[in-house]
Amino acid sequence: MKRMFALAAAVAALTIRPAFAEPAASATPAGSATPVVVELFTSQGCYSCPPAEAYLGELAKRDEVVALEWHVDYWDDLVYGSAGQWKDPFSSPEATRRQYAYNAAIEGRPRAYTPQMIVGGRKAMVGTQRDRIEDAIRRMRKAGAGAALAVSRTADGAIEAAAGGGVDLWRVDFLKLRVTEVQRGENKGKRLESHNIVLRKTKLGLGGQGAIRSAAPAAGEGCAILAQVGETGPVLAGAYCLETDAR
Repeated sequence: MKRMFALAAAVAALTIRPAFAEPAASATPAGSATPVVVELFTSQGCYSCPPAEAYLGELAKRDEVVALEWHVDYWDDLVYGSAGQWKDPFSSPEATRRQYAYNAAIEGRPRAYTPQMIVGGRKAMVGTQRDRIEDAIRRMRKAGAGAALAVSRTADGAIEAAAGGGVDLWRVDFLKLRVTEVQRGENKGKRLESHNIVLRKTKLGLGGQGAIRSAAPAAGEGCAILAQVGETGPVLAGAYCLETDAR
């Protein structure tokens, strides 16, 4: 079951992508093997979402993908007959805003539905359309990264990230794995397994200004660095903070 929503006209301004320069000499060459960022927008209150979440769990184990799971909050107030209402414990308004903004930029209209996957900040599709998603991942890997991105761990455990100019550097912290026994709502009685559940997104700064340092992930958490045009423009490069975050 899907729910679609319209935003106020003010959100229409999000349809304009920020301009960005062509990759400089420091960028990763076209055709190089670089991870593609795949973002799933989902909810534990959505009956059709568990297969997409299982697929994202598969993607999270692949070296060529940086997989992130955003839990939207617009399902939280739905009362599903006698099964009642279920508030997704991982839902956030930020996830909903990000999905609206992506669709406004990619499709020209600020809409939202679940499950939806955004590939590379440029392609939007239903989260269970494996063939389309795999094709988008292959095409973006073949094209190569649009920006150089280097992520490393310092001797004291901190994370350092650097990218070429013309992009914003974002850090996304996530829970690696959680299992939830859903008590009410559309998925009542189901045991849901979620991977790379986004907790917070933080802007580190601009590329081209040297390495930017941030703290090590908390216990049980992982993080990824995105080189992205603005907040919801094309993701030109992405990487997990630590090698163990990919497993």
